[in-house]
Amino acid sequence: MNGQPALSKTPRHVAIIMDGNGRWAQRQGLPRLAGHRAGVNNIRRILEAAVEFGIPILTIYAFSTENWKRPSLEVKGLMMLFEEAFYRELSEMKAKGVQIRHLGMTEGVSPKLQRLLRDAVEQTRHNTRLVLNVAFNYGGRAEIVEAVKKIVAEGCRAEDVTEDVISRHLGTAGLPDPDLVIRTGGDQRLSNFLIWQANYAEYYVTSKYWPDFDRDELYTALRAFDERDRRFGRVHVATAADGYTDMVGD
Repeated sequence: MNGQPALSKTPRHVAIIMDGNGRWAQRQGLPRLAGHRAGVNNIRRILEAAVEFGIPILTIYAFSTENWKRPSLEVKGLMMLFEEAFYRELSEMKAKGVQIRHLGMTEGVSPKLQRLLRDAVEQTRHNTRLVLNVAFNYGGRAEIVEAVKKIVAEGCRAEDVTEDVISRHLGTAGLPDPDLVIRTGGDQRLSNFLIWQANYAEYYVTSKYWPDFDRDELYTALRAFDERDRRFGRVHVATAADGYTDMVGD
């Protein structure tokens, strides 16, 4: 692995908040849209690295429900970039076994981009090499609200509503929750991303802007995950032999 130590455990599901495109562009004296273009182009590099490291599920935060509040020219440019990316990358992703899923809403999205999203999902639905969840026009709270609406519409009784029932009505239904959430750009907040699913995810924040986040940066994040002691709310119980043999709840 490029001379790097092997990882003892690999997360099944990695989610990435791809932040810092605009700041990357400004630092280079470029318009913000140039940073977004560089960020979109970086997705392929990280997809290839994820396959190399054996990550079966990758979720990327492409556009939030709050991003509509950005300047109209920037939003328009972002929509154009997404359209270009689907046209340019879909056939190769399909050939390489990537299964594309869409997390989020289609309200407010142009009919053309809605069609491209549907086509990408439909054409790759049987691929199994890597699942790519594209969180586009996505908000964690909105996702939970929509799940509750579906549950109510199905006539589910209040006493029958469980965490499992809610999970089955989210966009990630059928997939394991993320083990690792990576945020580029240095900010330390969730930004309404996978707030149900990431309840026990490990978080890794890097000051690297998304366009500069490459294979080696991903390895560094995975290495940090590898060194974490994941307790899921439990604590280790020491034995008389001064070892750890069990874990109990807090």
